[in-house]
Amino acid sequence: MAEITRVVDAATEEASVPWIRRIGARARYYLPTILIAVSVLAVWELAVRIFDIQQFLLPKPSAILETYLEEVRLFVTGQGSILFQATGATLWEAVGGFVLGCGAGVLVALMTARWVIISEAMMPFAIAANSVPIIAFAPIMNNWFGLTNPASKMAIVAIIVFFPTMINAVRGLTLVEPRQLELMHSYAARPTKILRALRIPNALPYIFSAFRVASALSVIGAVVAEFFGGPRATLGVFITQEASGFDFARAWTGIIMASIIGISFYMLVLVLERVLMPWHVSFRKKG
Repeated sequence: MAEITRVVDAATEEASVPWIRRIGARARYYLPTILIAVSVLAVWELAVRIFDIQQFLLPKPSAILETYLEEVRLFVTGQGSILFQATGATLWEAVGGFVLGCGAGVLVALMTARWVIISEAMMPFAIAANSVPIIAFAPIMNNWFGLTNPASKMAIVAIIVFFPTMINAVRGLTLVEPRQLELMHSYAARPTKILRALRIPNALPYIFSAFRVASALSVIGAVVAEFFGGPRATLGVFITQEASGFDFARAWTGIIMASIIGISFYMLVLVLERVLMPWHVSFRKKG
């Protein structure tokens, strides 16, 4: 009771703080990250100018920014930007593979929590699939689904994210406090009730931890898979072709867009985690 009262008082006190102070506190939290990013870009720009580094080795950030703003102008004015078309295609592949791989990982974990023999049977195959590099899967999937079919890249992403999702979900579903499990059994709770009321809530932090890792892996998998062929309007092909044409400023804009996709995807997972499990101790401590 005292703990609940303390949490409620902390939430009330936070709500009473003026919004300007809250914004200032949030700005101070992100200030070190912003300063480091600006410092790195400044050192990068100065190093290229002072040491006269050639563009094909490392273009200036100012040149990359100029090229990126030109692509933004083309996109906003409706003239057609190949960079933003490629970003949309790669995002679709990453999200599709993420949903397929993570969904399959959670589904298999739910089955293994009920039938242990499935876990013992699936684990070697999951480890083997995770041990094979992307470059080995790419030609096979391109042959199965077609070189320009987004499903070939989604399949590669799904294979990459399946293993960490399944492992973390299995841990969360099985590493349950024995006393809590005994209490459920003492009330003659059915296995489905134990799964809904105990195992799944206990597994959510593990699952979202896997989702955070998978959000970055999905973008990496999609872009790397595109290096082995695909339509022009994908980031992997865009970066490869621009680099082959020695237009490295445009190639770096593709890298920036891949980074933006990865960060945005990661932040979306964090938001969903906060919405679906606000009761978790990590969020209460932050509050």
